[in-house]
Amino acid sequence: MSNATPTHNYYLPEPAAYPIIGSFGLLFLMGGMAMWFNDYAAGPWSCLLGLVILIIMMKLWFGKVIGESEGGLYTKRVDISFRWSMSWFIFSEVMFFAAFFGALFYSRLYTIPSMGDLDQKLLWPDFVAVWPSAGPAAVGELVKVNAFGIPALNTLLLLSSGATVTVAHHGLLANNRGRLILWLGLTILLGITFLGCQAYEYQHAYSEGLKLDTGIFGTTFYMLTGFHGFHVTVGTIMLIVIWFRCLKGHFKPDHHFAFEGVAWYWHFVDVVWLFLFVFVYWL
Repeated sequence: MSNATPTHNYYLPEPAAYPIIGSFGLLFLMGGMAMWFNDYAAGPWSCLLGLVILIIMMKLWFGKVIGESEGGLYTKRVDISFRWSMSWFIFSEVMFFAAFFGALFYSRLYTIPSMGDLDQKLLWPDFVAVWPSAGPAAVGELVKVNAFGIPALNTLLLLSSGATVTVAHHGLLANNRGRLILWLGLTILLGITFLGCQAYEYQHAYSEGLKLDTGIFGTTFYMLTGFHGFHVTVGTIMLIVIWFRCLKGHFKPDHHFAFEGVAWYWHFVDVVWLFLFVFVYWL
């Protein structure tokens, strides 16, 4: 790959083993999780091996890509292809969350009310069609998570982080490295604080009886907020990598798509949280 040169104004890398190495890492990771869930002793070790393989693969592959970018191999056409690729990736993430929001709306607006109809009383005579609900297996009303406690604080944290990463971007465009590094660092701190608050919220909710198997509300709550927390974690890791690259002097005002791509992803995470705050916590 290092000997490749731009061809027809478009960089074409040589074949690399990174994708197949990553595939083996995913195989060990997912296979290990399946074994772990079924109480096989080799499960945790397989997960650990897969995770180590993936981390090493990403470090080597991303390092190679960074070297190609800083070496001036990426032309304007490559930059455009990166933008399209990132746009489609974010669109796929939008559809991913749309599926879980669809499950939430269907269960809340159709399934729960229909189970409370008069013709269902013979099956579940004590069921009350209210939201949040654990379903007919658990009679009664669940305690709803207070939207204006930790969720409101997390909303403030993420909205603030969206503003700080924008200020950092403007610092990069103005070639002001000090502003770039400072505000990008603040974005990282806000993301880590968000994750800490969410971990505390999970601990408190679990102790109060809200678990993943607590009916439809528990399932949709943890699937939506949990996957969002995972995306925040991934976004924070990407921001940290970009921050260290900024410390090394990477990126120029007219050549910094890696920064922009991470910023797009972070804004996507912000928007998803707003939907979560409104439809999972508030309404």
